[in-house]
Amino acid sequence: MKLSVLDLVPVRGGQSTSQALAATVSLAQTADSLGFERFWLAEHHNMSAVASTNPPVLIAMVAAQTERIRVGSGGVMLPNHSSLIIAEQFALLEAANPGRIDLGIGRAPGSDPVITAFLSQSGPTTSVDRFPRQIMEVLTMMSPEGTRVRLSSGPDYELRATPAATSAPTPWLLGSSDYSAQLAGEMGLPYVFANHFAGAGQARALELYRSMFTPSEYLDAPKTFVIVNASVAETVEEARRAALPQLLQFARLRLGKKLGPVSVIDDIIESALSDEERVLIEKLTESWIIDEPAAAWKRIQAFADEQGADEVMISPNSGAYLADPLDHTPSRERTLRLLAEQARD
Repeated sequence: MKLSVLDLVPVRGGQSTSQALAATVSLAQTADSLGFERFWLAEHHNMSAVASTNPPVLIAMVAAQTERIRVGSGGVMLPNHSSLIIAEQFALLEAANPGRIDLGIGRAPGSDPVITAFLSQSGPTTSVDRFPRQIMEVLTMMSPEGTRVRLSSGPDYELRATPAATSAPTPWLLGSSDYSAQLAGEMGLPYVFANHFAGAGQARALELYRSMFTPSEYLDAPKTFVIVNASVAETVEEARRAALPQLLQFARLRLGKKLGPVSVIDDIIESALSDEERVLIEKLTESWIIDEPAAAWKRIQAFADEQGADEVMISPNSGAYLADPLDHTPSRERTLRLLAEQARD
């Protein structure tokens, strides 16, 4: 079974954006050396604990400092952007790293309503109702043949994202609803359900995707993988302790509390958490993989088998100790290393 990585470039207390980016590069290099299939970077805006604001920039950074691993967006929130700009960015990324670039496309804003409104005022944010057409615009502009457009009553105009493409990024459609699953099936695209934050509905979405799938120039048969939040350590106790900072972030997000940088493990005192936080953390723990290596791997295999997937994308949600270096996160790298060892065995 193939393993991949999803990264949001977390920022912990006392850590600068520059140091968080260095930690992401270190994580990507670890994944690359361990044989992971792909390394994806998300798009989120105006969050003090997340530095993954611009996937194309991050992809260029990571691809330049790794050797073989595929690098992509998980995902680009397409309604936030001009189709041409995204096509140009990913066409150049593919030209610089042939055969290594994935274009994961999402429909959500990647932030709160205020940021969405701001993007609408200051940039090319498009209506989600135009989403299917926008996907096709990006895909055709990135192709070597390009596309033809017409403005008003003028003649057709040839449009290419880059002058002489010899290959194109692999497109993926991301989502957490029946809409995205059905659209991916109808368009004949690979599909990924955002299980790491959606929490429910994956089985139905994958069934709908597979039942609606129509072969296309991009894909002959349905293709998908599953995403899991994971914290793996030599003992269950250490894995849970390392997961607490991100569990607390998720709980506070769902409770509508103000979020700051991710807490370091040393600063979290479980007895000081509110009852609401404790309840949500225990609920989240049920769906996360928080365990010692052998048990964690068995759970991941069982989940993949249940969903009919032959690839699992790990979101390594292990936190850092105060004494850890700021330019990498040893516990996140440990999660990948321990799982890779189990996969080899």
